Amino acid sequence: MTRAVDWLRRWGISCASLAAGLLALFVFRRELPHARWIVGYLLLMWLLIALSVQLREGFQATRAGRLVLGAADYTIQSLYHGVLLFLLPAYWASTTLDSPNVAFLVVLVLLAMLATFDPWYRAVIELLPAVTDVFFLVSAFAALNVALVLVGVPPFWALLLGAWIAVVGLSPALRRRRWAWRRALRVTALAGLGAAVLAFVGRAGIPPAPLFLARSTLARDMLGAEPLGMLPTSLRATELRSVVAFTAVYAPAGLRQPISHVWRREGQIVSVVRLAPIQGGRREGFRTYSRKAIAPSESEGRWSVDVVTGAGQLIGRLRFRVES
Repeated sequence: MTRAVDWLRRWGISCASLAAGLLALFVFRRELPHARWIVGYLLLMWLLIALSVQLREGFQATRAGRLVLGAADYTIQSLYHGVLLFLLPAYWASTTLDSPNVAFLVVLVLLAMLATFDPWYRAVIELLPAVTDVFFLVSAFAALNVALVLVGVPPFWALLLGAWIAVVGLSPALRRRRWAWRRALRVTALAGLGAAVLAFVGRAGIPPAPLFLARSTLARDMLGAEPLGMLPTSLRATELRSVVAFTAVYAPAGLRQPISHVWRREGQIVSVVRLAPIQGGRREGFRTYSRKAIAPSESEGRWSVDVVTGAGQLIGRLRFRVES
């Protein structure tokens, strides 16, 4: 009985938090986080971090002060947990699992799990205090990357602004090292420019949330805005003359985003088709397509059609195989 009580005391809240998180993912798996909730979480999280840094030295001298700081640290951990759970459905929908951008999703999942289990979180933070800065940087960047798009900022600029603002938000971490606020803000503002450059260079590894591929299929032709004559993902070369790649891309209302279809055979680019910009707001996605004439003598192998933003972020991928 004592062991059970000790186990519940140590792990009970974490397990309940995990169950609530899984329930939230199930309930909201088809919905996008609302921008005001994301921004509110981030502002509250940053204010708590800044206050705890500013007051920590004086509060640690008394038992009551240490309790207040402990409560603030736990609240910050809970906010990390909440932000990451809000974001996971959007990034899951936007991630292509056989592409490099799956690594970003894995990082979000690992941080969400770590924030869920208190004993693991405390053990890691005690061993590596800088992990708290990693939590803030990743959570803030991922949240802003979604929230800015939801209020009409194009994904490319949301990516750069999100990286810059997330790094500027780390100014309390420098203040914790006894830097003056003005100096900390100046240094993080300059470092944020470097982070924006890194985000641009590594944009292919970041899912373009909240954009995602709502529907995709191969077809023989188009009838109006709908595919006609659906094709399987395994085709015979002798039966082919041309193939239509139909894709419907979800984007938030008010967003206008250029996209392209990149046709590949055995991983090599065959053609790039620039399409009309998608218009956000349709729940079933903005429908578009491209057509590819395929010569039987040059068609065998693994094919894919990547749906990419104008900046090169991968929204989704349509795959098929051509056999002799």
